[in-house]
Amino acid sequence: MINVRKTLFTIPLLLGLLSRPALAQVILIDPGHGGEDCGAKTAYSKPKANSQFICEKDLALRIAKKIQQKLKKNYQVYLTRSLDRTLSLEERAELADKIKADIFVSVHLNSAHTKSGHGYETYYLDNHKDEAVKKIESIENRDAKGDEMIINQILADLVIQRTAPSSKRLATLIHSNITTRVKTKFNLTDRGIKPALFYVLALSKRPSVLLEAGFISNDKDIEKILSESFQNRYADGVARGIRQYFKKKKKLPIF
Repeated sequence: MINVRKTLFTIPLLLGLLSRPALAQVILIDPGHGGEDCGAKTAYSKPKANSQFICEKDLALRIAKKIQQKLKKNYQVYLTRSLDRTLSLEERAELADKIKADIFVSVHLNSAHTKSGHGYETYYLDNHKDEAVKKIESIENRDAKGDEMIINQILADLVIQRTAPSSKRLATLIHSNITTRVKTKFNLTDRGIKPALFYVLALSKRPSVLLEAGFISNDKDIEKILSESFQNRYADGVARGIRQYFKKKKKLPIF
């Protein structure tokens, strides 16, 4: 009996492996959420138009695909999902091991209880004491519970020791290029680069970042994020940062 879910997961991976240069660096782009997990959501309406129900998972996938397109000529670039399907944090990380990814980039959109939160930010795996960041962690880490959280915390500490400098460098380069491409053009707030304990980054066990492209809960942000122009320029900023990272970076051993 054919396992449909496993087949859908494996076929794009095999096709990618057969069609990319053998010695190119390997990049795994992770569109956040998917399937039953909408992620952040909002009802958005343009003037004189019907309201749209928007899910983070859909916008994350659009941006992730654009990043892949901009990098695939020179790198082996894979997506954790190319369709709207449910994936656990562990499944996303397992794919990073399977393809021996050099870096892991997770794409998300932010949300707040009020419409005042706005802007883009970039996270890398490291310890911190920022209460505002802890609120975002509680959202992105909500799949982990009980003993699993303890194990993930221990793993995070080990991975931080090994990858934090490289992850911070990757985050810095990506964020700088995103800023160049979108801050002035779209009048967006730069919320900076921040350390955070996101389990999906820890489980990936390699240099990794988590991107928050803007606030889905903010009307001005979401109007910009929905545009093709923003998505293309944001993806271009991410791609430029990744290229700069690999220009001087030697491949690190992974677990």
